[in-house]
Amino acid sequence: MTRVLLIGLGRWGANHLRVLRSLPVELYCADSDAAKLAAAAKAGVPQARLATDARTLLAEVDGVVIATPAETHFPLAKLCLEAGKDVLVEKPLTLKAEEGLELAGRAERVRRNLQVGYIFRFDPASQWLKEAIGAGEFGSLKMLRGIFSGFKRPRTDAGVSFADGVHFIDLFNHFMGMPPRRVTGHLQDFFNRGMEDQSLIAMEYDLAGGRTVWATVETGYHAPGKAREVTVMGDRLSAVCDYNVAQYKVKTFEAQHQVKAGAIDAVEGAIRQLEFPPVEPLLAEVQAFVAAIATRQPQGADGRAGYWATRVVEAAMQSARERRTVTLDPAA
Repeated sequence: MTRVLLIGLGRWGANHLRVLRSLPVELYCADSDAAKLAAAAKAGVPQARLATDARTLLAEVDGVVIATPAETHFPLAKLCLEAGKDVLVEKPLTLKAEEGLELAGRAERVRRNLQVGYIFRFDPASQWLKEAIGAGEFGSLKMLRGIFSGFKRPRTDAGVSFADGVHFIDLFNHFMGMPPRRVTGHLQDFFNRGMEDQSLIAMEYDLAGGRTVWATVETGYHAPGKAREVTVMGDRLSAVCDYNVAQYKVKTFEAQHQVKAGAIDAVEGAIRQLEFPPVEPLLAEVQAFVAAIATRQPQGADGRAGYWATRVVEAAMQSARERRTVTLDPAA
């Protein structure tokens, strides 16, 4: 049976604990706060597999799930990779792009899986959108738009771009098969904490043939309600995906602009509602990680993808500071 160590039993770590307890794995848990280990013990993890120091359990396991504050991701992931373990790191991979690149390179050198917790990739609706984009169903792609916002308690380990925005940044990189060429960021620190709590990040993806796809990701803690929405716009078809919905997530629109007699007419066509199986993305993500340990066939966002999501947020922060668009080299 695959042996997995979960490091971190905080808010999101508790979800990993629940998911891992539902899988056929031998689970170990570590948290520097001994009180949090009580939840793992209550969930049925034997006392001998609990520790306040994760290093004492590394030799016992095959893979590690890291669900700790973002600033600890780099040293913990480096430690686990150096110990020869496959690693699933919650997003963001790191808060510094250079550290993410180091982890990606290290994982490749030691031939270990390094997976980053971008769960939206595992939603069946996301998989349909990527396949439809690749198959040309949208026609000539024009724009991607993501809104990940809502009134909630802000995270304390990173600004909202790293807390939430990276989800859709990674998803759009995944859809396009590349990182953006240009990034412009508008960030606001309403709470005066020294980190943004509202952000708008614009990205430009340069495609073959000189075409550019524009994408925006808006995140924040202030808007009422809870928005988790992605819009894909093409010249043949457009789609709105509401990730808050359990099954009927995607609505497609055969809406086109057509030139008639020298004028542009907006022609509305059929609207379809698409149904998807009610899959829990976190469960699918962790299942993929456990399978990858056994098969050596990685799935989801790898270290390079994790690096690029962080690099885009870094570029957005630089853009906001310097009030200019930052150019990236997707081939770097």
